[in-house]
Amino acid sequence: MDERQTPAGSGLGDLEPGTRQRAQLRTRLSDIAWTALCVVLALWAVWTVVDLARGATAWAYSAVAWVLLAAALVLRTMAVRRRTSL
Repeated sequence: MDERQTPAGSGLGDLEPGTRQRAQLRTRLSDIAWTALCVVLALWAVWTVVDLARGATAWAYSAVAWVLLAAALVLRTMAVRRRTSL
C-alpha cells in the first residue's frame, strides 16, 4: 500500500461544517454537558439532604438544589423530545 492511499475504514472522516459527523458531534457535546450538569446538581441535592439529616439548618440550599435539579431534568427531557421530533 502506498503512503498516498488510505485504508477503507479510516474513521469518522472530516468534521467539516455541514457533515453528518459535525451534527453528531454537537449532539454528543450537548449530551455530555447536560449529563454533567444533572450529576453535579444531583450530588449537591443529596449532599444538602445529608447535611439536613445531620442537623444543619440550611434547608433553603436543599430546596434550591432540588428545584434546580428538577428544572434541569425537565429541560433535558424537552431537548431530547424536540431533537427526536425534528
